Amino acid sequence: QVQLVESGGGLVQAGGSLRLSCAASGRTFPNYAMGWFRQAPGKEREFVAAISWSSDSRDYADSVKGRFTISRDNAKSTVYLQMNSLRAEDTAVYYCAADGEYYSGTGSYYYPTYWGQGTQVTVSS
Repeated sequence: QVQLVESGGGLVQAGGSLRLSCAASGRTFPNYAMGWFRQAPGKEREFVAAISWSSDSRDYADSVKGRFTISRDNAKSTVYLQMNSLRAEDTAVYYCAADGEYYSGTGSYYYPTYWGQGTQVTVSS
């Protein structure tokens, strides 16, 4: 079992930045991939970013490439999402995810096993 707790959400103006954190506990942290998803009001949950256990592989949704950066600190059992140049359309509840199946490369995908409770990010225009 893996428990995930997100933090760092809030209200920010368009063009601003936020950094989300997700602290993991339970199973040995470095042994699994992690990622971020988001769900906007009235929309389905969508993939944002994923990172392999070694940080060698990272993937991003096209909508956030060049603006968001995923990273992890295995010593702190924490994964981060640095979000820059935020837009109103980035407004959503952001969910941390862990373990599951992650493939990086052509046709990359991530199907996590564990989910956090979510943290709200609101970008005002």
